[in-house]
Amino acid sequence: MKFKNPFSTLTKFEWGLWAASSLIVILSHLLSPQRDILSVIASLIGATALIFVAKGHVLGQMLTIVFAIFYGVISFQFQYYGEVITYVCMSAPMALLATIAWIKNPYQQSEEVAVNHLSARVIGCLIGLTVAVTIAFYFILGALGTANLLVSTISVTTSFLAASLTFLRSPYYALAYAANDIVLIILWILASITDISYLCMIICFVMFLANDLYGFINWRRMEKRQSEGSMQ
Repeated sequence: MKFKNPFSTLTKFEWGLWAASSLIVILSHLLSPQRDILSVIASLIGATALIFVAKGHVLGQMLTIVFAIFYGVISFQFQYYGEVITYVCMSAPMALLATIAWIKNPYQQSEEVAVNHLSARVIGCLIGLTVAVTIAFYFILGALGTANLLVSTISVTTSFLAASLTFLRSPYYALAYAANDIVLIILWILASITDISYLCMIICFVMFLANDLYGFINWRRMEKRQSEGSMQ
């Protein structure tokens, strides 16, 4: 895999999406009566990670690891233990594995990862693991006294599915993350009722939702282009 300045690979639309996402995060921070610098840093790192994951660039996975650590700290402060466990103990390690997998599987020695096509067997195993993880974490999070238990459990489910599909290099990782974004928007709305400073996290995941939807569109383009290229 060849490496160069990753920002030089962004299209005008991607530059605009990244800049708009970053500007929205900063403005929401400035307008918040209680400013949480960790939320801002996490959101900016997350926005940058998403734009590169959407391009199939390994930098996105590296930044995801950093985002997961920051987000875990923020979640711990609000007793969202499900989010702490999910991002620090699952998403960060999965992003590390995905980094290795993406480096090992470039598309024709480029910076772009090769899109993978999942077999029925892999899909079946993934569904089974997701169900098992959901049931296990419902009881684990309940025992820890996690706030908003049901929503937190659903967040674990969608996060596990999204992280797994990212590792497997499937375009459908983006739809799983989009579902997770919706869950997290609800989760942080509930948190903001108690502490308005978490408004930044709501805006963060609204922005993430837009980026993940773009990610799905772009990965399907990548999939089509790579398929056509392999036929030539």
